[in-house]
Amino acid sequence: MSVSLSWRKPLAAALLLATAGAQAASGLNERVAELAEAQGDQLESTFKHLHANPELGFQETETAKMVSKRLKKLGYKVHTGIGGTGVAAVLKNGDGPVVMFRSDMDGLPLQEDTDLDYASRKQVTLDDGSKVHVAHACGHDAHVSWLLGIAKVMRDTRDDWSGTLVLVAQPAEELLEGAQAMVDDGLYDQVPKPQLLISAHVFPAWPSGTVAVRAGRRMAGSDQLDVTLHGVGGHGSTPQLTIDPVVMGARSVMAYQTIVSRNVDPQKPAVLTVGASQIGEANNVISASGVLKLNLRWYEKSVRDQMIEAIKRETNGIALAAGVADDNMPEYTFKGYSEPVYNDEALAKHAQQLLAAGLGKGAVMPGFPPVMGSEDFPMLVAGIEDTQTLFMEVGGGPADVVKNYMATGKLPPMNHNPKFEIIDPRRVITTAIEANSLLLLDALAPQ
Repeated sequence: MSVSLSWRKPLAAALLLATAGAQAASGLNERVAELAEAQGDQLESTFKHLHANPELGFQETETAKMVSKRLKKLGYKVHTGIGGTGVAAVLKNGDGPVVMFRSDMDGLPLQEDTDLDYASRKQVTLDDGSKVHVAHACGHDAHVSWLLGIAKVMRDTRDDWSGTLVLVAQPAEELLEGAQAMVDDGLYDQVPKPQLLISAHVFPAWPSGTVAVRAGRRMAGSDQLDVTLHGVGGHGSTPQLTIDPVVMGARSVMAYQTIVSRNVDPQKPAVLTVGASQIGEANNVISASGVLKLNLRWYEKSVRDQMIEAIKRETNGIALAAGVADDNMPEYTFKGYSEPVYNDEALAKHAQQLLAAGLGKGAVMPGFPPVMGSEDFPMLVAGIEDTQTLFMEVGGGPADVVKNYMATGKLPPMNHNPKFEIIDPRRVITTAIEANSLLLLDALAPQ
């Protein structure tokens, strides 16, 4: 973000400069609002198409094709197939910093339960032959739509900024794998490394037409961990001849319940969830192996290390007690991973002021308290020295959502719920375009 240095100038010059700057900013704010609004109908149509045609992580081929086609038409240099289906687009516009904006593309494996006339009815066949429903129940359809809108605003305001803009359409956020996959697949061989990365997410907890940027902890770090248990299979009538992974799995699940409560400092946030147990198939067969699918959430890496060490200690102990041989002990497979999302205090405060000036104070919400949900966009810049990240919340709920919550304690169906719905998607998308474009223009303002 740019920072004013006008306080170093003589008072009279500073006052003149401030007045001129305010007028220029006001004019640019109006221009951005007009450009966002002008795209509203088209992008609402895009949103509805994406909503009705969701794609799972690393399968976003049609979404990626549409994104790359539109960005090329706008004059961006577009790179495709990064990390499987990821898209990165570059718009160079003179000297200056490199700023990146990222949206995610993937849907969820769940069945939508809304009355929307554009609701998803899609099913896909997985590699194992099973079929699952797919839905955009987390708002990534809106995220893609506003990415396209931001691209046009930034293209059409090139006289007002200088530097390099990188737009990323990322796969597989829900798996917490897509951002890292893009980096591992050579993202930065094709685009420059940014000094600032911005991302935004829609939430029904705030009214449509509002945004929020709050300092500090925003979303937790996370791991997706598979624990594979090895036993000795056999007939259900002769359990004495087996080492039963079902029993080991049940004992492990119960043992995990005390890891957070008896190992982690109660003042430090942590969650350990067993999301699935996949052991055996038949009533009268004791399987030789099985898998427990775990999810960890944390804000401090020391807490993460504590949980992982305790998981291995408890599971290995149960396997030993069951008589598992030393060369057949449980295996631990780490899949998706993301670091926590933090907003720097000074950066967040500057963004709040900028958004209040551009959108009006009534459109800027206070931001929700830290949550244990996760976002993997920080992995795009993990390890890049001095790169900052900024996370914005975009409202997607009814106008009275806050009032209703204060009165009843109830919220509308939230992200990942089959009844999840974005209220007034056109307004949500244009608001996000306007807000994020203002942040990008500020970050790329000529010095």
